[in-house]
Amino acid sequence: MGTDESMKSSSTDRMAHILLVEDEADVRDSLKAQLEGEGHEVVDTELGMDALALAETSKFDIVLTDVMLPDINGLELVQRLNRLPHKPIVVVMTGYGSVEMAVKAIKAGAFEFLQKPFSVDVLSAMVASALRVKALHEENQELRKTVKGQFSMGRLISSSQVMNEVFRLVECVAETDSTVLILGESGTGKELIAQTIHFNSLRRKGNLIPVNCGAIPEALLESELFGHEKGAFTGAIASRVGRFELAAGGTIFLDEIGDLSPPLQVKLLRVLQERTFERVGGTRTYKTDARVIAATNQDLENLVTAKQFREDLYYRLNVVPVIVPPLRQRVEDIPLLIQHFIDQFNDRRGAELAGVTPEAMNVLCEYSWPGNVRELGNIVERIAILKRRGVIEVADLPEKIRQQSGQTLPNIPAAIPVAGLDLSRAVEEFENRLILEALERTNWVKSKAARLLQINRTTLIEKLKKKSLAEVVAQRAGSPEEAVDA
Repeated sequence: MGTDESMKSSSTDRMAHILLVEDEADVRDSLKAQLEGEGHEVVDTELGMDALALAETSKFDIVLTDVMLPDINGLELVQRLNRLPHKPIVVVMTGYGSVEMAVKAIKAGAFEFLQKPFSVDVLSAMVASALRVKALHEENQELRKTVKGQFSMGRLISSSQVMNEVFRLVECVAETDSTVLILGESGTGKELIAQTIHFNSLRRKGNLIPVNCGAIPEALLESELFGHEKGAFTGAIASRVGRFELAAGGTIFLDEIGDLSPPLQVKLLRVLQERTFERVGGTRTYKTDARVIAATNQDLENLVTAKQFREDLYYRLNVVPVIVPPLRQRVEDIPLLIQHFIDQFNDRRGAELAGVTPEAMNVLCEYSWPGNVRELGNIVERIAILKRRGVIEVADLPEKIRQQSGQTLPNIPAAIPVAGLDLSRAVEEFENRLILEALERTNWVKSKAARLLQINRTTLIEKLKKKSLAEVVAQRAGSPEEAVDA
């Protein structure tokens, strides 16, 4: 049987483990001699039931079988072989009078059939082709495992019962083509849930196309979703494909669906009902088979009651609701998530954080986390940048977290430790904390933060560049303009 290494090489170089099922002794001996002469390992039998027994106890790459056997119908043999855990590639052989049976066997799952008599070259080519298919199947299985490891429960980290219920629902719905509505507060990981569903579905080979309905201006959103024709509006110098067309055969993820305007709600409803749409400025009707996954941090039922969201669209979207609980309802996940982020930012930021003190962990677990997992990740990243190495202590946490738990400790040591301290590093950390705290208090507007720190704005900008904090500020700022120019 071929090894993993040989599997990666050319299919024609791989030797196969073949089960030969043929009731005519002369034909069986001739075929076995030819296959073994090409280096394949061959086990032969004249009966279908013996072949099944052998296939149940040994793993064969290929089963080469006559379609007309003395003890079992060839069609039944193919079906039963295909039900095995390690199902082989089945090639059936047939005489002139039983071609119809061979065709039925292919419909039942056989790879191909050889019509007797056939030449040596035809048999060799068929075995090579079957091996290529076998290798592709195995590669696909490995890719599927890799995808599941990355996008299934691997990135959805939890030990809590409430999240385990979400995981089970996600696994079930991933195997269907149903529309999914993901509900949860901002920062709970709704997009990650959507990725997990897509990459564990039959559509995994298609595109996952995200659309943030709240971030794109209403005037442009229709064009983003459905595309537009040349000349549809000022600046439309060429036709453009929309997100629904890009998601053909895959999934479209409509985030912040609660921000969709009433006119676009009507058009989305039509897509869900009829699976058709028109581009902006066009008359041609396009079909779409994209699966729709929507998400929102708003209460859509309240929006429906307030006549701000269409009731019929709500029910079309809410086929399978997935409710993601906030972090404060799954406190037992906080230590797991912190370790995950420590590992992530140690690698990404070149830090050497070693863990969290029990006191700091208690403070983190008592915090309400209004920004949920996203906020937790941001804080660990900030500490990785500022502290760089060592254990995370209470003094390393932002003031708002310490204040909520009553831990109003200073950001500098109350006394010099017996072993001494690195004064330059301690001063650097203290200055970094003050700068980030001033920016947080002023909504990341540099001019206001500079006034709070009683320094010039240009001085603050130079410090941010020198301390490599500009990227963090850009990520946290409300807009790129604030991050650069404010």
